[in-house]
Amino acid sequence: MLRIAVQSKGRLYDETMLLLEEAGIKLNRGKRILLLSAKGFPVEVLFLRDDDIPQSVANGVADVGIVGENEYVEKGSEAKLVKRLGFSKCRLSLAIPKDEEYADLHWFDNKTIATSYPKILMDYLNANGVKANLHVISGSVEIAPGIGLADAIFDIVSSGSTLVSNQLKEVEVVMQSEALLIANNTLSEEKQAILEELLFRFEAIQEAEGKKYVLLNAPKDKVEEIVQLLPGMKSPTITPLANGDWVSIQSVISEKHFWEIIGKLKALGAEGILVLPIEKMIL
Repeated sequence: MLRIAVQSKGRLYDETMLLLEEAGIKLNRGKRILLLSAKGFPVEVLFLRDDDIPQSVANGVADVGIVGENEYVEKGSEAKLVKRLGFSKCRLSLAIPKDEEYADLHWFDNKTIATSYPKILMDYLNANGVKANLHVISGSVEIAPGIGLADAIFDIVSSGSTLVSNQLKEVEVVMQSEALLIANNTLSEEKQAILEELLFRFEAIQEAEGKKYVLLNAPKDKVEEIVQLLPGMKSPTITPLANGDWVSIQSVISEKHFWEIIGKLKALGAEGILVLPIEKMIL
């Protein structure tokens, strides 16, 4: 049995639960208890505060964890990074009152900065020769300047709407963050095997993101030009049709360039274009 530590609430919780569900790990999410066993896969999920996950994985309370990079770096954990998961993206930034004029980092000299991430911030300030005072608080960091507790803040930023609502502006991005899969350094062979299967499932889900499966009929004399538009995973699948002048082509295309490619396919005479979503893709 592999124990996975995940955040107990918030955006990272929601996206982690969706990933586990897509990977075939079924949990009864209606039960708000600390530890849940999965159905059909040898894992159990331990719900923790996000800032407790790195240490819990490092000391073996959990075998692996899904945690924000910001918490992983802040805690200086001895747990190993296994995989970047690509969701729950945000950034850690310095922000000041919106009416303040800002030229460079030395604005923060001798200022007080409120933050929940003192290690990351202090490392950054030291590297840039800035001497500031840190006021460490947890939660509601953005209100600190407004109540006179600090001159500026260092906190997570996603859309930036929270800064705007608190009359703040982002002036320096210190680091980017996303969800990470981390693991204890001394997993048994049995648990390592379960982790490898879990990684296989995660990677199949990630490979499918942003891609569409396309089936179409095309004139045989246009196949070479169409293949140039549809490289697929290795090469498109081409099947003869009853009409010897036509073929069926199947491939995978990036959603980013979807409409551009579809337009070019139509211009080359493609017909009966069928576009399907991809849930998993095994390479």
